[in-house]
Amino acid sequence: MTTLSVLDYLKKQLDGSLPSGARTHLRYPTAISRTLGIRIVDVGEGTATVEIDADVALHGNQQGTVHGGLLCELADAAIGTAHSTTVAEGESFASIDLKINFFRPVWRSRLRASARPVQRGRTVSHYLCEITREDGKVAAVVLSSMMSLTGEKANGR
Repeated sequence: MTTLSVLDYLKKQLDGSLPSGARTHLRYPTAISRTLGIRIVDVGEGTATVEIDADVALHGNQQGTVHGGLLCELADAAIGTAHSTTVAEGESFASIDLKINFFRPVWRSRLRASARPVQRGRTVSHYLCEITREDGKVAAVVLSSMMSLTGEKANGR
């Protein structure tokens, strides 16, 4: 069985060259991404882009637009994936906060969330994620902080 870094694993998964039996130390795809249909479409060191086909019939709120919580989860998936590419085996990470600003409603659209680091630290890193609708207009912008856990602090996580 081949063990790959998260970045190598995801890159090979995306380009179709992932060897049978290959693994990484984190779980991909995540259970929540499988449940919601979130797909990783691009990944680099510290960066990630994910997509979802959002539809008010499935993801709607009481006002008849796509629920903001879905956009939060989409951004969290992009940011978590981006940060996971910087985490080695035996390390872990956790979200500290997530702040979202909504700009436009969504009814039915392929949403794309692109995350990149604003500042990467040894323990705390800050990310910016822009969520765009398929018409190219920004639906939301998200800022989030991630805490990396190493050594004894990462045990059991």
